[in-house]
Amino acid sequence: MAVQSVQSRDDTRDQALPGYAVAAIREEGRWRCARLDPTALVDLDAAITELRAQRSTGAVVGLLDVDDEFFVLLRPAPNGVSLLVSDAVAALDYDIAADVLDLLRVDLPSEGEDALWPEGDLGILSDLGLPADELEVLVGELDLYPDEQLTAIARRCGFADALAEVVGGR
Repeated sequence: MAVQSVQSRDDTRDQALPGYAVAAIREEGRWRCARLDPTALVDLDAAITELRAQRSTGAVVGLLDVDDEFFVLLRPAPNGVSLLVSDAVAALDYDIAADVLDLLRVDLPSEGEDALWPEGDLGILSDLGLPADELEVLVGELDLYPDEQLTAIARRCGFADALAEVVGGR
């Protein structure tokens, strides 16, 4: 997948980043979570491939807490993947955020941009109990770190305990 190049950005694909990558899987009305390979934090294609490999008859949602700076939600579907990045400006510094914008066909923010805004499908979890307007409020909550935002999302969708079990010790 081609990504627009930003000269000031170091390539983050070969760097191990803090955070976590988790698949939340709902089958027969029950949630379980599984840790994804850390490569999913730096390589969008790897994250999508791992999520598709879960092969669930129910919902599969990827939650990426990238470097404690922003998060990405991914949801594979037969005809593609739904995506949401919590901070589009992160694409200036993180390849995975730039890859999300590229897949969404959204231009990179300008170099001097510092306002935080989400980009992607705010309705990504609507059928799982988190309407788009509530997700937008959570994403805009600047007092919360990305892991706290993801925990609030998991709580609202009903898999907070399963998420905590997987990332509790990070």
